[in-house]
Amino acid sequence: MMKLRFAVLALFALPSILMAAPAANWTARVALSPIGGHVLGNPAAPTKLVEYVSYTCSHCAHFVGEASAPLKANYVKGGKVRVEVRNAVRDKYDLAAALLARCGGPRRFFGNHEALFANQDAWMAQLQAYDRGAAKPSEQIPALKDIGRNTGLYTLMGKRGFTPAQLDACIADPASMKQILAMTDEAWNKVKIGGTPAFTINGTRAGGSSWTSLRDALPAAAQ
Repeated sequence: MMKLRFAVLALFALPSILMAAPAANWTARVALSPIGGHVLGNPAAPTKLVEYVSYTCSHCAHFVGEASAPLKANYVKGGKVRVEVRNAVRDKYDLAAALLARCGGPRRFFGNHEALFANQDAWMAQLQAYDRGAAKPSEQIPALKDIGRNTGLYTLMGKRGFTPAQLDACIADPASMKQILAMTDEAWNKVKIGGTPAFTINGTRAGGSSWTSLRDALPAAAQ
């Protein structure tokens, strides 16, 4: 009889336990897409947003500064939207930054990504001075490492816990290079974006380059 009473009480308690269970927070999930983009959020989200960005693009820095927090809190967290960041490289400096953003694997990507844009003014000022300086290495990987060491990019990533040896390895990673160049080719030659940032929503190009215009273009299912 006592066991039966406990079983009945447990049945009555079950709905309240289920109601108290916290909702999933999809902002903690990061994965790589087949082309090498970094995907934040619920893989089954009804709204799939792709952002094409360039790290030397001031409009991209402005967009990321405005959009990251509300996108995560109001759209990604609840599982309605997943965001994928892809590269649309414009120059060798952008390529160096894109390679460094991938340091530490998918788990570290979005922190690196946001830090590069948040500090863009500082390292871009050093980049301009570097560009006017003496002769640079001619081979690609040594040239990219030289950019990283002498434009503030390695200093910035060092503050995020990476050593110079780790950063050198990220610059020289052939898999990362292949993925970044594939995304760049897709952006400019297949999707045919006109500039950065650019967006697709569920595979369809979205106009504008601001957070306001993108937010207004998100479908009702994203809310």
